[in-house]
Amino acid sequence: MDALRSHRHVRIELDDVLLAETECPVLLFETGLPTRYYIDRTDIDFSHLKPSPTQTICPYKGITSGYWSVEIGERLHPDLAWTYRHPTISVVEIAGMVAFYNEKLDIYVDQALLSRPSTHFG
Repeated sequence: MDALRSHRHVRIELDDVLLAETECPVLLFETGLPTRYYIDRTDIDFSHLKPSPTQTICPYKGITSGYWSVEIGERLHPDLAWTYRHPTISVVEIAGMVAFYNEKLDIYVDQALLSRPSTHFG
């Protein structure tokens, strides 16, 4: 697993609503999963994110310290974003940053829309 700082332009949307946009993401490469784009909290519009009690454990990254559902209009999309306040030392670069499930929303990298991958997450 590798976590690398990038200068790629990343934009995250759901139903044409901008949720996050950055030019300094941390890209997380994990075997068997799509690249995850971790974004600094200052680059996220939290007005559509609602805290969730969900917590997950990953043997490589640690225990999540927060999940958010996304509310667009009257529809709530559960548990689309998460963070690790204290990840394992191997991915300390993602500490406090927020990632979104590529499988469940639209991610643009350098203006190109990525296809939604098919994984056990969605």
